[in-house]
This record gives sequence, C-alpha cells and structure tokens, in this order.
Amino acid sequence: MEELLEISESLILQVELRFKRSLFEKIQWSDRLIGIKGARGVGKTTMLLQWLKAQDLAPRQRAYLSMDELYFTNNSLIDLAKAFYQQGGKVLVLDEVHKYPTWSIEIKNLYDRYKDLKIIFTGSSIIDISNQEADLSRRALIYELPGLSYREYLEFTYNQKLPILELDQITSPEANIRDFFENDFKPLLHFKQYLHHGYYPFYQENKETYHQRIQQLVRTIVEFDMAELKGFDIRHAKKMLQLLYLVSQEVPFKPNINSLSDKTKIHRNTINNYLYFLHDARLVNLLYASSLGIVGLQKPEKVYLQNTNLLYALSENPPSIGTVREVFFCNQLHVKHRVSHSSTTDFVVDGNLHFEIGGNNKGNKQINNLEKAWVVKDDLEYPASQTLPLWLFGFLY
Repeated sequence: MEELLEISESLILQVELRFKRSLFEKIQWSDRLIGIKGARGVGKTTMLLQWLKAQDLAPRQRAYLSMDELYFTNNSLIDLAKAFYQQGGKVLVLDEVHKYPTWSIEIKNLYDRYKDLKIIFTGSSIIDISNQEADLSRRALIYELPGLSYREYLEFTYNQKLPILELDQITSPEANIRDFFENDFKPLLHFKQYLHHGYYPFYQENKETYHQRIQQLVRTIVEFDMAELKGFDIRHAKKMLQLLYLVSQEVPFKPNINSLSDKTKIHRNTINNYLYFLHDARLVNLLYASSLGIVGLQKPEKVYLQNTNLLYALSENPPSIGTVREVFFCNQLHVKHRVSHSSTTDFVVDGNLHFEIGGNNKGNKQINNLEKAWVVKDDLEYPASQTLPLWLFGFLY
C-alpha cells in the first residue's frame, strides 16, 4: 500500500491547475459517492488529480488509485481501503474501476461501512452502473465527461477565457452574440485546427502522431473495453472494427442492415446491437427519427462518427467538408441536448428546433416554412438573421 500512496502523491503534485474542464464546476463534490464515466482519453484522470490537489488534505488523507495496477491482481480493494481509512484516510479516488472485476460490490461495501470516507470513481462510458452486481445508481451521483469542446480547446491551448453559452442564447433573436466576446476575438482562427486535433486532450503530447494514437485507442476500446458489455462476444472484435471502418468511410452512414450483415458477417438480427455498442463506447453517434415510438428507435436513420478527430483519423480519404460540419454539430449538441433525424432539415434538436447545416452557398429554402429553424454555416463569424455560425455550437460546455 505504501508504494501506491507514494505514486498517488507524486501524480497529485505533478498535475497542473491552470485549465479545468467545465464539468469540474458542475460536479457536486460534497457528495460522498461520485462516479464519472467517459471515453478513453478525454481527461478523467487529470480532472480527479486536479480536484485532489486543490483540497486542503494531508498526503495520508488522500489517495488516487488506478485499478489496473498489478497490486490488485493479488490484493483486494476492500482490504486496502480499510487500512487507508484506519490510518486517517478521508478521500479515495479509484480510476478505471471497470478493470477490477468486483468493483461495484466492494465500493458499495465501503460506502456502507465507512460513513465519513468519500469515494470518487471513474470508469469507461461503456459501464452501465445500474446493471452491476451492486446497483450504485441509487447511491452515487453519476456524471459523464466528454472530450474538449471548441471553447475548452481554445482555453486549453491558447489560454483564452471564453463564456459558456446556452442554446436558447445562441438561437435568441434578441441576443447580441458579439457582446459575449472581446472585440479582437477571431472565432474562425483556430476552428479547423480543432476539427483535426482538438477533441482529446492528449493531442498536446505530439500532434504528428495524434491520429495514429486515436487509431490505437479505437482498437483498445473495441478489443478490450467492450468485453465489459453485456451481450458482446469479444471474439467478434475484428467484426466490430470492420463495422466501424465501413461507417467511417461513408459518414453520415445510412445503415442498410442486410448490406452490413453481408459485408461484416455479423448476423442481421444483431447489427443494431453492435451499432449501439459502438455508441456506448463513444465511437459513433446514432441518429434516430424524432418520433419517440418504439419502431422509430429500433434502427437508426443515420450513423455519425462520434467526433471530427475520429473522422480524420479513421477515414481512408480526406472527409468531405459537409460530413465534417454535421459530425461537429451532432457531437457538440449531444452533450446537453437530444439530437434527432429530421425529414425536413439535417437535424431536429429537443424535438422542435430545426437546423440545416451548410457552407457559404447554403440558402434558406429548407427552413422557410418552419417556425423554429436556422441555417448553420461554417464560414460565418457571427449570427445574421436566421443564419448561425457553426463554431458557436462549440461553446455549449
């Protein structure tokens, strides 16, 4: 245990506090049991180390433990936590809990036994907390950390302090968006850079190998993390990668179940399940019809890669600008809003807001007869009437 505590303290001392994610301020840190889900590489570990560093706690009172440490192959979490608590420990942060088979039942036992021990745990976005052996969903507050928004990217990379905007502010005809920004702010200056390499914070380590690392990350998610999914046969990992490859070459992908089954050799009755597995892993976004009926939810109308960095990393050829626009819009809106397929426009948000995405030549024809509808353009700096700039939707978190 002593070696783990030394590693913990070293990591806490090394982490920088200059930039914090927007979720950092929204988490109710006073709760005794907190769970944070998220895809690989989005920054869960850094955020927790930052929080630990900011607390007024002595080294022996705080501990960060990664559950994939070799220590836990022969030692139990519950025994370590007991010793930590008896020696004055107050806060236990458990990272990557899905790597530890009995994590949910042991965390439940610790929560019930030690009433003044705070536990914060992180896990893959794949984890369904309510389906674990010990249902922690009734005890823990659960949050999900997405990748960097465009706003966060600008702050992280260029130290620009910029506001978070609500969707009703962006779409309000009364709001003057320019008032939220300094006069010298150039919203499009770094936008294309973000689309290529701004979603996963690890891009700062080496931009030259960033897309290669994303490819490796995808393989790790499919070949290892998906083993945690109920109903997923890990022997089908190669088929899953093939399915993802097919989607990445034609985005937005309109799924033809029979065609996908023929190409991947996945039974047609399970194709939808596999697409949903990719959605759970935050590798794709599934767009369903705006109808909430059961039939409308059975097969997605469109499949998008989850973010534009995935699109550039996995596409065999440079993706079309139209695809990039739609992937960005869908990705940034999905964090706080319900995005659906529309038969009239490209997207309908929260059931009644219509958006048509395009470039400089995109007209208003498709929104003329709709009450709440906007054209969104990627080469526009600020709103003009019913036309909104695409970059602005990167300021929702």
